[in-house]
This record gives sequence, structure tokens and C-alpha cells, in this order.
Amino acid sequence: MKTVAKNRRARFDYEITDTVVAGIVLSGQEAKSCRDGHVDLSGSYVSFLGGKPVLKQSKIRPYRFASQLIDYNPGRDRQLLLKKNEAEKLQSASEQKGVTIIPLEVQAGKFIKVVLGLARGRKTVDKRRVIKERDIDRRLKQGREI
Repeated sequence: MKTVAKNRRARFDYEITDTVVAGIVLSGQEAKSCRDGHVDLSGSYVSFLGGKPVLKQSKIRPYRFASQLIDYNPGRDRQLLLKKNEAEKLQSASEQKGVTIIPLEVQAGKFIKVVLGLARGRKTVDKRRVIKERDIDRRLKQGREI
């Protein structure tokens, strides 16, 4: 499957402990727009309504070749498709303090899939340490001294 959209800030702002791949319920023009890569995952998250996972605040632009829908909402809530045991596992994990579920990327093939990450927020000190380690690795690869 081809990755069409990534949440770039997610791995920097959060420590990802587990990942799950879920399907997503889309309309026809939303699926076509996703395949074109017109998806924005920044600021989106997953919550549970009635025991069912829902992707909130993700934006999918309308498909440019489709007729314009008057009442189309690009930021509407979209239902996620998970097996029952996966949904229960994610819901119980998300109820812990400091843990949230965020979308990491959208993959498109025959079906549109969303890679979800079970995440714990990082503190500013941790972010600085990650930047420092990345810089050290980059310098070592280039053959320069630290």
C-alpha cells in the first residue's frame, strides 16, 4: 500500500508505544481525494462513541473533479473499522492517564487504511534529547566529529 499522508509532528510530540491498522468509512469522493493525497492529519485524534472508534478533526479536501457538494464538511467525524478485540484493547488503553490514540499515516491501495498509534505525550526535555540524538547520528553518518 502506498502512503498518501503522514502526521509528521506525531512521532516528535508523542512517544508511540503500539500501532494498529484500521479501515475508514468514506464517501466516494473522499476516497478519491485520499488517493490523491489531499488529507490533513495534523491535530486529529481518535475517540470512542458508543464503543466505536471515530476519527476526529481530520480534514479531507473535496475531490476536485467531482461536482461541488453544498453541505460537504471536510472536518467531519469518520468512523474507523476495527475488529472488536482491537477496538476494546485500544479503548481500555486510551482510558489510562496521559495516553491517546492518534493517526500516524493514511495508506491507499484497493482500500483506504489509517495507521493508528497508541501515544503518550513527550515533555519538552524529551523532545530536546531526541533532537540531540538525531543530530549526533547525522554527524556520525557524515563522518564528522561530535
